[in-house]
Amino acid sequence: MSVDTVQAGPVNSQGYREFALGEFRFRRDEFFAYITWPTGSHIMSVDAFLRALQRDVAWDFFYGIVNFDGVFGTVNHYGTVDMFAGRFNEAYRKAELDYSENIETPLIRSTFAAMLDDWTNETFDPFASPHETGPAFGIKNGGNNAAVTRRRVAADRMVNVAGDEELRSDDNGHPVNRMFLDVPQDEPEIEAEPGFESEVAAFNLFAYLSRSQVTWNPSVVSVCKNSLFCPTTEEYILPIIHGNDRVEWFFQLSDEIHWEVEHRDTGGVRARVVMKPGDVCAMPADIRHQGYAPKRSMLLVWENGDPALPDLIASGRTPTYPVEF
Repeated sequence: MSVDTVQAGPVNSQGYREFALGEFRFRRDEFFAYITWPTGSHIMSVDAFLRALQRDVAWDFFYGIVNFDGVFGTVNHYGTVDMFAGRFNEAYRKAELDYSENIETPLIRSTFAAMLDDWTNETFDPFASPHETGPAFGIKNGGNNAAVTRRRVAADRMVNVAGDEELRSDDNGHPVNRMFLDVPQDEPEIEAEPGFESEVAAFNLFAYLSRSQVTWNPSVVSVCKNSLFCPTTEEYILPIIHGNDRVEWFFQLSDEIHWEVEHRDTGGVRARVVMKPGDVCAMPADIRHQGYAPKRSMLLVWENGDPALPDLIASGRTPTYPVEF
């Protein structure tokens, strides 16, 4: 990260730096994050802001839209990022309070990372569930660099194959999470034909996920061309409202998640989906969604990583839904 590209302002009376990115200004105090732009301003609880900021940084702005809440967020153009306020909020647009700027990805990435580092106290882990971390509030109190710079787990081919063995979480000193103590830890037995021993691999996905110490952070456990299996463990609330630019498939592996589904651009309510073990659903490319998990659960997200998809969908050459019934 080049400090020459990050507009970090003075330290305020609570010990936190202020930041600027284009015409946007960011500051925090003991309880809140404040965002201003030429036509308006917004306030968020700082713990919710940091949880959303953590995902935006870790996911490198993800697929499509990362709404921090109903007002502020980012749109990934895979090389540049739109940072917006009120763009997908009908009331803000009608009042002409909405605003958006397009920013080169390296600049917004470095600024958001610097903000996350400066604003996260040593007591708080924005990747953890509320039961597994301390408060985000109060005056400046150290930092938690180890938490905010966690490496997102991503396989080149599949967990446990040659080259991806290090992704096995139980080999990296990760204990079984408190909510998954009943998950069997036995591994599959492989009986390969002679000569194919190095070409066949398997692993216990449930055991793998039971050792995840983060929430709402998909790992990539297998890659087949553009087909990505991205399982994750979920507890409490998805810290962002994800606006899709492609179809996502959800496979509920354990417990339960409640999904609020809205129109991507207006926020109009589309559906409420309650997923239980064995349920499968597809989130279309024209919606946004936020999940609520009353108990830590396991979810497999199937992504199509084809970089051509956003333009194909936006132009109408590919439908926004996956199946014609």
